[in-house]
Formats: sequence, structure tokens, C-alpha cells
Amino acid sequence: MDFELWWLLGIPVFFALGWIAARVDIHQLVSESRSLPRNYFKGLNFLLNEQHDKAIDAFIEVVKLDPESADMHFALGNLFRRRGETERAIRVHQNLLARPDLPLEQQGHAAYELGMDYLKAGLLDRAEETFNSLVDTQYAAQARRALLEIYQREKEWPRAIEAAVGLQESGAGARQKEIAQFYCELAHDALVHMKPDDAMPLLEKALQTDRKSVRATILTGDVLLARGDTEGALTTWRRVEQQSVPHVALVAQRLMDGYTKVGRAQEGVNLLRSYLEEASSIDLIEVVFKAVIELDGVEAAKQLVSAELRRTPTLLGLDKLLEARMMDAPAAIWSELSMVKNLVHGYTQKLARYQCSHCGFKARQFYWHCPGCNRWETYPPRRTEELNVMN
Repeated sequence: MDFELWWLLGIPVFFALGWIAARVDIHQLVSESRSLPRNYFKGLNFLLNEQHDKAIDAFIEVVKLDPESADMHFALGNLFRRRGETERAIRVHQNLLARPDLPLEQQGHAAYELGMDYLKAGLLDRAEETFNSLVDTQYAAQARRALLEIYQREKEWPRAIEAAVGLQESGAGARQKEIAQFYCELAHDALVHMKPDDAMPLLEKALQTDRKSVRATILTGDVLLARGDTEGALTTWRRVEQQSVPHVALVAQRLMDGYTKVGRAQEGVNLLRSYLEEASSIDLIEVVFKAVIELDGVEAAKQLVSAELRRTPTLLGLDKLLEARMMDAPAAIWSELSMVKNLVHGYTQKLARYQCSHCGFKARQFYWHCPGCNRWETYPPRRTEELNVMN
């Protein structure tokens, strides 16, 4: 490639042009920053230091000086909402929407923020109306997510399914797990109202949506049992093992009751004991423990609990062992065992909780839908102490 000497002359020229452009940008930046009110920077500083009250006061002064500043109104409205002052947040965003000169993009933004104000205030009808007006705008995904939250709060499961499907089809992420749970909610309602025939098609849709839905499988067994098909229910509940071995603890009592009903209680005990070998669980031990006492006696139950306690040492397991020991303990030591049992049992009540893996919310019963963070299937089917031992 031929080299021309005059190319060297272009280097200082380009350097000079770059220097001039940088000076122009810096000059513009400085002039713009000087034009901003001093309270704007004070408000930012208060925000960075988590002093929301002072930040609001500073931003209110800015809005007074420049009523046309839409961005400042957005900041102020969001601060009000975060502080729980939803009425003031609503007024700020309503005033923005009432401005005839507000650009179309900012109109959508203001409507979305107003919908979030309504949602935070618990005005679900107004929030739903506002978000529905945004489903054909650039805020469609955010609006559908908010609508999904509203329908779940109101337990409007058909509309929740519709909203979740819309989100999934729009490319906003997979929602199979939630959709399956919504079908399960509808099926559960049908079962509660003694309509098993209405529940079955809903559960079929749930399993078509999410083949790994343990809840749908459990409820399908419940429907078969309600129809009088105990053998079919047992076959269905056993499928839980194929979906998630730890979740068999949730169907252990159903399985034991079912096998007892058809006259094959020992087969049920043997099955549950095989599950214990795969996934030890206090809830599972509880069911097997009671069944072994009835079928094989106290000594066999003590051996069962002792073996499980050696394999997985927990206070919950010790509590169960003490219960077994007290059943045939001599009178001389029964009172002492009773005292120890009461002390251990009192402490284990704090450990015998299920805990949400997302928000940490603890509960005495197992939930498919966390009451703390409103997420689905975030509860492991094991008690907190068992999880700590495993970790």
C-alpha cells in the first residue's frame, strides 16, 4: 500500500476537530447544569442518602419554579407512592395527564404510573381500567404484568390465565407454571363445591400446560377418589415420585389411607418406607410412624425412628423418637421422659415450619402460593430444620 506524506497533515486537523467538539460538549453540559435549580441537586443528594422527606420538599420547590417539568413530576409522584402517600401520588400523575401539551410517550408513562398508584392504594377497579387502556401501547408488557397481579389478588383465575397467556405470547417470559396453578385453583374450587366432573378437564389442561405440576397430579388423584375410584387415585398419586421425589411427603397420608381402604395397608407402609430411603422427611416419617405402630407395634416404630434419626439427625426426629419411647416406658422414668419430650416439642414447634425460598416467609402449613411474596411454588416440601441439615 502506497503511503502519501500529506496524510500526516490530517492527523493534527482531526485532533483539533475532536478537541473543539469536546470543548463544545463540556460547555453545553456546564451551561445546562447551571440552568438547573439548586433544589434539584439538593433533592438528588437527599435521595442518595435515603432522606425521602427532604427530597420531596426539594422537588416540590423545583416543580413550583418549573411547573412544565414532566420528569420532575414523575420523580415526585414515585416518591409519594414509595412513602405510601398514594393520594398525593395520584394527584401528581392525574395533573400530568390533564396537560394538553404532554407528549404522547409521556402520556403513556403518566397513565402507567397512575395505574401503579391505584394498585398501591388498593383501588383495583381503577387500576384495572387504567392498565387495560395501555395493552396496545409501549407499556403493554408492564400493564399485563400488573393486570396479572390484580386478577390473582381478586382470584379471577380465568382472567389470570388469559393475562398470563398474553404475556407468554408477547415474549415476556414463560408462564407455564403459573398458568397450571391457575387451572389448579379452579379445579380445587370445583372439588370444594363437590363437582369433581368439572375439575377433571381443568386438571387435564393444567398438566398439558406443565407436565411437572405436582399439584395437578395430587388433585387429579383427589378427583378420582371423589368419584369412588380408589385404585385410580393410588396410581395417580404414585406418579408424584416421577415428578419430584421430595413431594411424595405431601401425598403420604393420602396413599396410606387409600391402601388401608382397599385392604392393602402393609403394601402402603412398604411403599412409603421405600420413599423414606430416597428422600427422608419428617412429614413422611410421621405418616409411616403411625402406620407402623398400628400394623407392627411400638417396637418396630421405635426402630424406624431410631434408624431415621441416625441417618438424618434433627430435633424433629428426636421429638418423634421420644414420643415412641414414652409409649412403653416404665413408670419410673415416664415422668422424666415426658418432661424432656415437652421441652423438645416446644422448641421443635419453631422449627417445624415451611419457608419460602424467595422471600423467607415461614408458615406452619405448606403453600403453593406464598402469602409473603405472592410467588408460586417457592416452598420446598421440607421443614426448615431439615433444609438446614441438608445445607
